[in-house]
Amino acid sequence: MTRAVLAFALAAPAAARVAGRRCRGWALALAVALAVLAGVGLPGPAHAQGVELSTFEVSRADGELLLDFVARPGLSKAVEDAMQRGVPIYFVAQATLYRSRWYWRDERVARVTRTWRLSYQPLTSSWRVGFGTLSQSFATAEEALAVASRAARWKVADLDQLEAGERYYLEFSYRLDDNQLPRPMQLDLAAQADWQLSVQRRVRIE
Repeated sequence: MTRAVLAFALAAPAAARVAGRRCRGWALALAVALAVLAGVGLPGPAHAQGVELSTFEVSRADGELLLDFVARPGLSKAVEDAMQRGVPIYFVAQATLYRSRWYWRDERVARVTRTWRLSYQPLTSSWRVGFGTLSQSFATAEEALAVASRAARWKVADLDQLEAGERYYLEFSYRLDDNQLPRPMQLDLAAQADWQLSVQRRVRIE
């Protein structure tokens, strides 16, 4: 065996050990990076985005099918910044009553929609919620948002619209309606997840 071959043979195990340590180092670094990206072991963001339905009840009273809900929207920093700059934000709740049919598409029996307009008033440093032709002012955004994310005894349909022996279900949604934002903002927000804020619920009507 020549000296060159002998030197290579002696060095190979050491090189393999170094390479192994480097591979393990890279693997560890990659795992740490993935954990950081996934937020493993890290505090949650200061502005959690999403909608929680803390209350959702369908009831019958006085010949009507009624809906009560309380939503808790978690606004992103982008939405909060836009509100502080005076951009009006719209929230829409919609409830649709369907009759199940096995032989055709389910029949829509009734649909109701509510829209709230939430805006900041710089001159008075107050927040205003508009609902139809009515409006009300609040001292904080939290108070205004609480009003714009709930409904009590909301009539969905008359009970005489429900036929005995038929099966019915209710589809509900609550969302931030970016279609009602100023047109330039709609174009800029087409692909931004910060403005995708909604929740859905589907329940059978017993």
